Amino acid sequence: MPLYYEEDSRLFVHAGFSSMHGPAREHHASNFFWDRTLWEMAMSVDNRIPKDSFFYPKRLLRYKEIFIGHTPTTNYDIEVPMQKCNVWNVDTGAAFLGRITALDIDSKKFQQSEVVQLLYPGEAGRN
Repeated sequence: MPLYYEEDSRLFVHAGFSSMHGPAREHHASNFFWDRTLWEMAMSVDNRIPKDSFFYPKRLLRYKEIFIGHTPTTNYDIEVPMQKCNVWNVDTGAAFLGRITALDIDSKKFQQSEVVQLLYPGEAGRN
């Protein structure tokens, strides 16, 4: 399975990448699975900074959209996919007490399961 997937100026990666030159220049493959700095950075960008500003994060300019998981939106008391800048976080906490979510990347409409523990009684997940 590839570590990440690119198509139509969109990136799909489990957690993120740290190289401002993009995932192809990532020094540590483990960042694709574990690094949360892409999401943390997107969450902290001031919306008043224009994309053509010297201060706008270069990692975010590489793609039209970036789709990630790994950091449950339930950590922020949100049960649906979150968007910050051009990053979409679709991890809605199924490994804990959340739901599995499928997002249509074009329309941004999504479908969600019931809470996973209701579907699989007795499953503790990672709680």
